Amino acid sequence: MHTAFDIHAHAMPLPLLERLAARGLADLAALPEGVLRLDHRISGLADDRAPIPCPPEQYDTAARLARMDREQVGRQAVSLPPFLTCATAEDEALALDVVRAGNDALAEFTARAPDRLTALGTAPAGFEGAAREAARCLDELGTPGIACGTQGRRRELDHPVNEDLWALLAARRTFTFVHPSSAPGLDRMGDLWLPQLAGYPMETALAASRLVLGGLLDRHELTLCLAHGGGCLPSLRGRLTLGWERKPQARRSRVAPAERIDAFYYDTAVFSAPLLRELVDRVGADHVLLGTDTPFDLADTTPLATVRALGLGARATASILHGNAERALGAPAPAPAA
Repeated sequence: MHTAFDIHAHAMPLPLLERLAARGLADLAALPEGVLRLDHRISGLADDRAPIPCPPEQYDTAARLARMDREQVGRQAVSLPPFLTCATAEDEALALDVVRAGNDALAEFTARAPDRLTALGTAPAGFEGAAREAARCLDELGTPGIACGTQGRRRELDHPVNEDLWALLAARRTFTFVHPSSAPGLDRMGDLWLPQLAGYPMETALAASRLVLGGLLDRHELTLCLAHGGGCLPSLRGRLTLGWERKPQARRSRVAPAERIDAFYYDTAVFSAPLLRELVDRVGADHVLLGTDTPFDLADTTPLATVRALGLGARATASILHGNAERALGAPAPAPAA
């Protein structure tokens, strides 16, 4: 059995896609060619015709396990991708219905290989009912952790609507994977695939900056892991701290941003060995977890080589490859009851 434990992997379960298609919210005609199209209220994309990569590994368990074997990954914590979380939708009932159905479908998907796949339940941050859905995932579906976006319904993570969600996750000490759910400045990113290439790292930095400056982390002791190595956040460490020291408007938190930034957890999906090594040197190997972004095309396909190339000692390498994830998430969640 491979020892690597990937905490940043996505799935688009076929029952969910078929359910959306039956409601006219998804076009599966090009799925055999690996392309999915979704209504903009679901995907958050401006164009309903935008092609979303959807290879068989997104919905076929056998294909998923075969890829994991090729890449020497023993276990994955799987979450819904942002395209299936309705983060920009104004229709709250639609968003909650889709996310709930997505969590159910993801639990069924991972239950087909419970020794290899673990579901992270999606909490629809920004929407009323996010805490209830997170609790349902933890208590009824048996997910050992939660995933959430960086915003929802144009509400930031520190918006009051999310207070119940953060209170729940803090009380449960729940591992929470924070993934960009949109991108800033979309009017400037209409081509070149810039929302994902440049926008996502900026989005994570913006969301996390609000958390470290705004005081939410004074109220709630959270276990947050930021996708894509925190995006641009690590490079803002000094600037945010300077602003906190010198700008009264930026000093709502009792704790300096540098301390908060170093306390986050981060995945390895930065796609640059020097940047990843710098991140490990800054926050420590015990705060970095393997993350690939599988099975999208912007994924790390050689994750073991990525970590081993850092030249860390055996203990630190093992911590990043699997130890930290095992401590954060424990054994794979049991299959939900019928």
